[in-house]
Amino acid sequence: MQHTHATTGQEAFLLTGAFRVICRNPRFVTEPARRGLRVLVLTPESSRPLAALAAARSPEVTGLISEVRHVSGAMDREASFNADVFATLQEWRARYRIVGAYAMEEALVEPTGLICDALGLPGPGLRASRVCRSKYLQRAYADALGPRSLTVPPGRRAELDLAALTYPVVVKPAARHASSGVSACATAAEADLALRAYPEHETALVEQQVIGEEFSVESLVQDGEIRFSSVTGKETTEDGARTFVELAHSVPAGDRHIGGVDVTRAVTEANRQVLAALAFENGVAHSEWRVTDRGEPHLMEIASRTPGDGLTALYHLACGRPLEDEIVRVALGEPAAFPAPRRLARQVYLEHPPGVLRDVLLDWPGVRVRWVGEGDLWPAPRPGEPGDGPVLRAVLALREAGRRLGPLRSSDDRAVTFLIDADTPAELDALEKRVRAAITLRVDPDGTVPGEDGC
Repeated sequence: MQHTHATTGQEAFLLTGAFRVICRNPRFVTEPARRGLRVLVLTPESSRPLAALAAARSPEVTGLISEVRHVSGAMDREASFNADVFATLQEWRARYRIVGAYAMEEALVEPTGLICDALGLPGPGLRASRVCRSKYLQRAYADALGPRSLTVPPGRRAELDLAALTYPVVVKPAARHASSGVSACATAAEADLALRAYPEHETALVEQQVIGEEFSVESLVQDGEIRFSSVTGKETTEDGARTFVELAHSVPAGDRHIGGVDVTRAVTEANRQVLAALAFENGVAHSEWRVTDRGEPHLMEIASRTPGDGLTALYHLACGRPLEDEIVRVALGEPAAFPAPRRLARQVYLEHPPGVLRDVLLDWPGVRVRWVGEGDLWPAPRPGEPGDGPVLRAVLALREAGRRLGPLRSSDDRAVTFLIDADTPAELDALEKRVRAAITLRVDPDGTVPGEDGC
């Protein structure tokens, strides 16, 4: 691949995306810095308060960042970040020689793919970078693997005959993430209400709801070859609500058969087909699937960035090595590999009643609650060895005490999570029950927050 970036200035590694991903995955900063590279961060304007808090609370990591720039755009407006990103890139190229770039999070996936293409750096490729940011393009490129779907541009909402659809359906925005704005609708009236809740400029999808268990596939890809792939089992709020907020991840999914079909084999093969259709070149792919009672996998969406929540920590616990280091190697064009899981790891998010969070209590010897809500780094996982007993690794409070908790409508509404690992599914399930019983959330249903209602 021909490199067209500047050949003068200090060598630098470019990270893009919401600053909260750096707080969850500080190795994205420490690993390039360890190599002597300048670390540059492009992050949305919405990350400015969190970046400032992180600088104050976690200087041991943020102090390794040479420059942070905040760029303007909106998740519900396609390609809206591109101009601001490339204005910053023009300035940085005069002072740095950028040798690697990686999109840690959804917001800046597309402009980062463009940067990699413009500078001749390893990246997912233009097709993958663009399609992974658009749910309706994903339906076009992987039509045979997705549910029946209608794309609804802003100007065509009035033309849609909702009464003619087969229900239930799922209504979702085309460019958001973290389950924001996604809802299941049992009737035409509910679908109409969901569409009306979106801004007038936003493109939406109306899809046949796929009933079945949810899984994801995390893949490390280099030069178009899948170097590592693993299936994650998931639980969501779907059973008790019409939203799809994720409540648990299990790595790996384990020996699961549905309708006589080996789930791991089926979704791994379907994932390979999607990556081929997108001509995915370099980086991490995170695809999400529903598997019907017949064992048929249906693609929900695919992303070309770090898997969200604590999945990188789970892979560290399950496989014994940090995935972030290999992601950096791929971005720099160095040979990369990752070992198969040797233990089972799980992250659980606790549901909560609405109200003001007062405290999170844990009755567990040797483990304390870590408050990482605003600007604090997640603790680095300490993987065990095969044969070790089941272990509670961390309990994390994701919101500050005194914050109001509301319904779980998106991933950002979750408040408390814990990470565990074990050698067997039975041990992992038993440990989860014990940890749930040991955690108490103190939520004041009638509490007030300063600044609300004039308080």
